[in-house]
Amino acid sequence: MTKRIGTGASLKDFTRRDVLASSALTAALFIAALLLFPVSHETEGKGPQVTAQIPVSPR
Repeated sequence: MTKRIGTGASLKDFTRRDVLASSALTAALFIAALLLFPVSHETEGKGPQVTAQIPVSPR
């Protein structure tokens, strides 16, 4: 059984399995962020754009 990281643990207790798991979780986090938040407006939907007309009140 391997030692787990806890309070007061040193880097020696950080196993290869921990490195692989944390790397995979970090990669999944970045992929999810890229899918949820597009980098540019080009990747958004190509639907019609609607502009609101503001009525001008007489002075």
